[in-house]
Amino acid sequence: MSATVGFAQFEPLYAEPAANRDTMSEIAESAGQFDLLVFPELAATGYELRDVVHARNIAEPFQEGATSEWARALAVESRGAIVVGYAEKADGVAYNSCVLALPNGAVHNYRKIHLFSREKELFAPGDAPPPVIDTPAGSIGLMICFDWFFPEMARTLALQGAQIIAHPSNLVLPYCQRAMYCRSVENRVFTITANRIGTENQAGRALTFTGQSQILDPDGNTLASAPADAPRSTLVTIDPELAHNKSINEYNNLTNDRRPSLYDV
Repeated sequence: MSATVGFAQFEPLYAEPAANRDTMSEIAESAGQFDLLVFPELAATGYELRDVVHARNIAEPFQEGATSEWARALAVESRGAIVVGYAEKADGVAYNSCVLALPNGAVHNYRKIHLFSREKELFAPGDAPPPVIDTPAGSIGLMICFDWFFPEMARTLALQGAQIIAHPSNLVLPYCQRAMYCRSVENRVFTITANRIGTENQAGRALTFTGQSQILDPDGNTLASAPADAPRSTLVTIDPELAHNKSINEYNNLTNDRRPSLYDV
């Protein structure tokens, strides 16, 4: 079974969710037919929200919120799955979340577990394990940006059967893209890192995002990549079933050779 998957790298407008959803709709329409398209972290709002009050005010509920409804409609219309980052509101608290919308109208949610830097002032950390969802594009695991720094995240998704890890991001550190090679190889999964571009200076500090979105296969090969400072949407065709092969050679199998009783930390 083959699947056409891709990323959409762009520069979201700050605190303009309706305009950003329109931009993402245009990107999806021009991308061509896809089975999975991944947009960046907080693509609906921009990243440097002023304070926790601003974060809660701009956040929206899962499912009945505008971004969930938009993603659902786009997935149904395009006949492809959509992953998009947004600020979620639940019980008066804001979360850094992403939605996975499917062509059948179903929507799934993930709240970022590992908050980076000033995000801890704006959002509550996720309190549930990262999900793996079966889709027409394959089994998709979700993690957001700084989650990459914790190898347990990708390993947990792989052990749950993820063939593809969708990784919406707003990366500013210089080495994540190289580290994702390890996440792909050490778990033998496809990874799609959808990063953003541009600079924001809304909260007294300037952050420049590193772009370089990429798709890697289970052997760590780069199937697609984007520049550091320009918008880019790219699709590639993959065979998700390759991620089920955890054999490294005739003697070693990534899953079977694990010794969790010796390093369960």
